[in-house]
Order: sequence, then C-alpha cells, then structure tokens
Amino acid sequence: MAQTRLSRVDGEAGRLTLAGFELEDLAPKLGFEGVAALLWTDSVLAPAPLEAFVAELAGQRALEPVTVDLLRRAAAREVAPIDALRLGVASLSLGPVSGPRLLAAVPTIVATYDRLRRGAEPLAPDPALSLAADFLRMATGTAPTPGQTRALDTYLSTIADHGLNASTFTARVVASTRAELGPAIEAAIAALGGPLHGGAPGPALEALLELREQPGDLEANTRTWATAQLAAGERIMGFGHRVYRTRDPRADVLGAAAAQLLAGTGLYEDAQIHERAVLEVLRAHKPGRVLATNVEFYTALLLHGLGFEPAVFTSIFAIGRTAGWIAHYEEQQREGRLIRPRAAYVGARGRTLC
Repeated sequence: MAQTRLSRVDGEAGRLTLAGFELEDLAPKLGFEGVAALLWTDSVLAPAPLEAFVAELAGQRALEPVTVDLLRRAAAREVAPIDALRLGVASLSLGPVSGPRLLAAVPTIVATYDRLRRGAEPLAPDPALSLAADFLRMATGTAPTPGQTRALDTYLSTIADHGLNASTFTARVVASTRAELGPAIEAAIAALGGPLHGGAPGPALEALLELREQPGDLEANTRTWATAQLAAGERIMGFGHRVYRTRDPRADVLGAAAAQLLAGTGLYEDAQIHERAVLEVLRAHKPGRVLATNVEFYTALLLHGLGFEPAVFTSIFAIGRTAGWIAHYEEQQREGRLIRPRAAYVGARGRTLC
C-alpha cells in the first residue's frame, strides 16, 4: 500500500482532506496557488512567501515558439484538446522543466490551443494576473470578472489532488523509474484522456441542457429520461462514484461556487431540479446502492457558466490536477522505490509444440 501525505479520500464518510485540511475549508479560501504551495511544501505559506511563489509562476507562463507552432499544427489537424495538451507538455522538455514551469505553462497551453482550434490567435500571458484570471483572459479574450476568477480558482483548488486515481498513479509509476518530471506528467495526461477517467463532465451537462429545451416540466422530463437511461442499461453521468458511498464533497464546494457564478440566470436552479429528479429515480431503481451527485455534475455546470465548451473540460481539469501530479512525482522520487505490481497468471499451462 502506498503512503502519502497529500490527500485522504474517505469514501464512506464523503470527506476529502488535502494535507490535513478539509476540502470545504480549504478550496474557497486559500486560492489555487496557495493550494499548490501547500501540496508541494506541506505548509500554508505566509503572505510574503506566497506572493513570491505566485510571481515565480507568473513569470514562467510564456510558451516558446516551437510549442505554439506545434499547437497550431495540431489545431489544423483537429487534434483533441487533451491530446494537444500532452503534445504541448512534451515540447516543454526541449528546455529545463521544473514543477513551477509546468504548472505555469499548462494553463497557457490549454488557452492557446482552445483559441487556435476556434480560429483565433493566442494571447500572451499577463504576469500581473493570478493564474486563474490570466487563463480566463487568454482563453476568452476578455478580462474576467472577480466572480468568474473566484469560480475558476475554487474549481482548480477543489480538483488539485484526489488520492491515487488512475492518472496520479500513472505519474507515480513513471516517477518510480526515476524518469524526468515532464514525461511523468505527459503519462498522467494520457491516462486522464481515457473516457473512463476524465471524459464524463461533458455528457453530464449535455443531458441537462437538452432537457431544458424540451417542452413541458423539467422535473417530469428528467424523470422520464433518467428512467429510460436505466432501462437501457446506460450510465447517468454526474452521479455515482467508485470511491464515495455518499455525496462527493467536491460537488458541495463546486455547487456553492456555481450558485454564485450563475446567480440570476436560472441555470443553477434548473440544475437543482434536474439533480433532485435524477436522484429520486436512482433511489427507486437501485435501492441497494448509494448513488449521489459527483464532482462531474457541478464541474460541467461551472465550466459551462464560464463560457467553455465540453470539448475542453478535461484539459481545464488537468490544469488543477497538475499541481497534485507534481507533488506526487516529488513524493515518489523521495520514496526512491520502483513500483512493480505483481500479476496473477491465468493463461494456459503445460502446452507443448508438436
């Protein structure tokens, strides 16, 4: 069993602890750069050191021309955003790659590619802005409001680390071979790109948006749709989790952030109607299982509220999770042991060649 000081996922109680702090207390207050520093140093930085850390990251956001050119070529070939992110991170290895450089460059890669794939030219970073604010500006082309910045900052903090999930475990396996940091993060991004790990926020949103456009009562329409999904053996994205046996604590934090961001639009209220109706159908059809709202549901709602398309949701998730991947890489390097799982052989025995 691996040992880590970075995060503790208590699925039975529905709790997530980051470096000893409960998520609900940490994410809305500390800021993403502060959460990253906590994961990397195991301490909450005082204002002056935190300001220096923020400035260090801000000074390393710019991309080399070779990376921008690679992203431009990828956009011309309609490469998926998460694959373009992996290519962009790989190109960083042409120069020195440190934790701060990676964490600073990933948002710029995501924003640059999102603009290129939509036919717009990339924008240069502004080191005077926070990571969340500058990413929103580079991606959308307009200065974000304080509320938009706060919403994204909370999101990135909320998903910065979450135990030994598939992508984090992948990063640690690569780190255990004493490979460099860049390839370990590339491997983590590749794992995140698989639909069973990072691909669900988009579908979680699409169902809600489609049901909102249908005539009639949203609650009744949701019940009918959810019942049909279950009867067809389909999953309902945004509900249930492999670890949490109760509500995903990240959903509570992001739900509150989404409520503030979307106040007055009606979308958050409709999302609550949709959520309640789906949960009622799940309880009726699967009485022996606890299937609660997970982080994907409110991730989709929040990122949609910030103006992003579902195609880029997983790449934005990678911005926040990069902080955790880097922390796990360093922790595994200090451990100094190769991760070498054993396999149980289940193939044929006693075969001979005639």
